Amino acid sequence: MTGKLFVLSGPSGAGKGTLREHALKNIPDLVYSISCTTREPRAGETDGIEYRFITPEKFEAGIKSNAFLEYAYVHGHYYGTLKNDVVNELNQGRNVLLEIDVQGALQVRNKMPDAVLIFIAPPSIEELKKRLTARNTESPESLKLRLSNALKELELQSEYNYVIVNDNLNIASQELRNIFTS
Repeated sequence: MTGKLFVLSGPSGAGKGTLREHALKNIPDLVYSISCTTREPRAGETDGIEYRFITPEKFEAGIKSNAFLEYAYVHGHYYGTLKNDVVNELNQGRNVLLEIDVQGALQVRNKMPDAVLIFIAPPSIEELKKRLTARNTESPESLKLRLSNALKELELQSEYNYVIVNDNLNIASQELRNIFTS
């Protein structure tokens, strides 16, 4: 018996990471697949926990060797999911959760049509800007880029199986749990 692949994505600041943490604590048999990135770690991030932080050269070698299930160049950095990580977990009967960007989610859908795509949306662009500003991890240029990308990503939410508006964490978390358990 193989597991099910769930893909969580949406704009930066929509609350994907927080909802992922809640899901992993509360949903049995759900495994998180750690993505690779070429960006620098943020304060408090640990290599191998939040991401695998690798060099652009190593990432590009992985692209050439077809090692990624999905990858994208977003906000000036590469992000991607190693194919073997996901396939190995699924083949062991575990349900796998990916937290990836919209570009990557659509690549996964093309390669694994049975994947369940879940879009996490902010209640508004104004709220999204507040959240990104409050986390204090973005330069003004990066904040502007992330908000511009968010508008494009929001246009693609109809490509997903489910859309959760993260206006209230408890409600959004329960909605996510219902998707995993249905």
